[in-house]
Amino acid sequence: MFNLQAKTEKKLLIVLFTVIPIALLLTFTYYPLVKMVQYSFTDWDGFSPSKNNVGIANYKKVLTDPNYFIVFKTSLYYFLSGFVQLGLALLFATLLSFKVKFANFWKGILFFPYLLNGVAIGFIFLYFFKENGTLDSVLKMIGMGGFKQLWLGNRDINNISLAFTSTWRYIGFNFLIFLGAIQSVNPEVYEAAEIDGANSWSIFRYIIVPAIKPIIFLNIILSVSGSLSVFDIPFIMTGGSNGTMTFVIQTINTAFKYNKLGLASAMAIILLVIVVLVTLLQRLITERGNKK
Repeated sequence: MFNLQAKTEKKLLIVLFTVIPIALLLTFTYYPLVKMVQYSFTDWDGFSPSKNNVGIANYKKVLTDPNYFIVFKTSLYYFLSGFVQLGLALLFATLLSFKVKFANFWKGILFFPYLLNGVAIGFIFLYFFKENGTLDSVLKMIGMGGFKQLWLGNRDINNISLAFTSTWRYIGFNFLIFLGAIQSVNPEVYEAAEIDGANSWSIFRYIIVPAIKPIIFLNIILSVSGSLSVFDIPFIMTGGSNGTMTFVIQTINTAFKYNKLGLASAMAIILLVIVVLVTLLQRLITERGNKK
């Protein structure tokens, strides 16, 4: 009798721990997605009780009006900086996977920025880049005052400044993933390579990279997806002005600043489709590369 009751309670707990997450997922993820798809076919302003069906007019407007897609050029800065970010993360992860003095301290330093809130980072670097701010003061201190710029006001470099901020924030995330992947490799493999006379570059090229190749491609996919959906850093630091507008900021402005929720919903769906297609394309390329 006791065993039967224990089994019943166990099954009940399993059901509860399964049903509750699924209910939360359906309520806060899939239901809003379905509603957003519905709104994308209307001209709803977000306040009016009436919603007029406009068919695919919103999608047609977004796909044919260059003013909506031209902001994707801003994503190129984050796309390129993403590869710099991945390269640095892989470098630091490789170095700190072996015997290094104060390794845990350096790991903490690298991962700490990722723990900070994006809004806080935006304000920190807003003061860092402002005129006569931290960066200008440091340049002046080391005799390079002539390089002072309007780091967020000059269209030629403001997106580079924002991309640098994004790189600083997310490098810890990629570093942690790479570090875990490298440390999962059997240490005896490294020892055998050292005994055979392999140098550090050979170990990295012929052992580490092939062993963590799936993780590298995973990080590339996350980086590309992230570059297409950048929001918090440019929104906090520039508000998307002066050539720093991203597609997500434009979508938010369309919904809540111009009260065109139907059009904004169509923009969000289009961005979702683009991210999914990019992910599938990269996965296809990865699978073909592995077969070769």
